[in-house]
Amino acid sequence: MQSCELVTLVSSIACCLAKDRTADEIELLSCIFSQLGDTLETISAHQALCCGNDKNDNVNDDIFFGYQRERRRER
Repeated sequence: MQSCELVTLVSSIACCLAKDRTADEIELLSCIFSQLGDTLETISAHQALCCGNDKNDNVNDDIFFGYQRERRRER
């Protein structure tokens, strides 16, 4: 997919999601998708920093179990 096609796709999806919604509903959707984007960036950064190049790791397990290991070390 070319860059311009991707932009058109995203814009089309946004228009479909906004159709027949109130301004408040659209604002809430915007906040939800912004948070989704931020969370995906955090996961990606965590993978790059902590997991190396192994794309087969389950990120959620790494985050949860890594947190649990750190908590055990603190005790």
